[in-house]
Amino acid sequence: MVGSFANVAIYRLPRHQSLVTPRSRCPHCGHPIRAWDNIPLLSFLLLRGRCRDCGAPISWRYPLVEALTAALFLAVWLWFGASLASLRAALFALIMVIVIFVDLDHRIIPNALTYPGIALGLLLAWGGGAWGFLTAVTAALGAGLVFLAIAVLSRGGMGGGDIKLAALMGAFLGWPLIAAALFVSFMVGGIVGVALLATGRRRRKDPVPFGPFLAVGGLAALFWGERLIRWYLG
Repeated sequence: MVGSFANVAIYRLPRHQSLVTPRSRCPHCGHPIRAWDNIPLLSFLLLRGRCRDCGAPISWRYPLVEALTAALFLAVWLWFGASLASLRAALFALIMVIVIFVDLDHRIIPNALTYPGIALGLLLAWGGGAWGFLTAVTAALGAGLVFLAIAVLSRGGMGGGDIKLAALMGAFLGWPLIAAALFVSFMVGGIVGVALLATGRRRRKDPVPFGPFLAVGGLAALFWGERLIRWYLG
């Protein structure tokens, strides 16, 4: 069901709609989706990828998000077990999934996601003790300031949403994992950017949303951050 919530958030947050009401509707005919037609993955297969009422095709985005969310939650359980760290990791993974698809679709990272996310990350860090809270605060400030500096120096090359997302990631990951996350983000972003230019799919001045790269870096750091740091330090 968490994957279904992620799809709701991806659709509604950029439109400034409530995540609670009204019930989910078909974007084509507007008919409310029945509870038994909203079972993650299974309903898509049973309906053969079409709305029960109007027959319009259902985007593959919905089962993709549901499958990705389920896979990440399973990975969190296997990595962290039943613990506060597991709860923090699961919430972080969910936020990253939402960020990826919202930024790809709309090139924005909503404040309704980043501000509560920063507060939630710091609150969960406080549950880990004073030292954990301190590292979360300093990581959030450090990451946010790095991206603020990039935005100023690049004269708008980095958006305000990216600054707040970096701070959110710092609040959840703390030190030194946020450093690993940013390293992976810039590396993956650079590789993809060069590939897009080389294939002619983007020109030098065409904007490319950076939120998905930050999210990928954050997820990589969540699961493999300590290994990446050890590898980098030799």
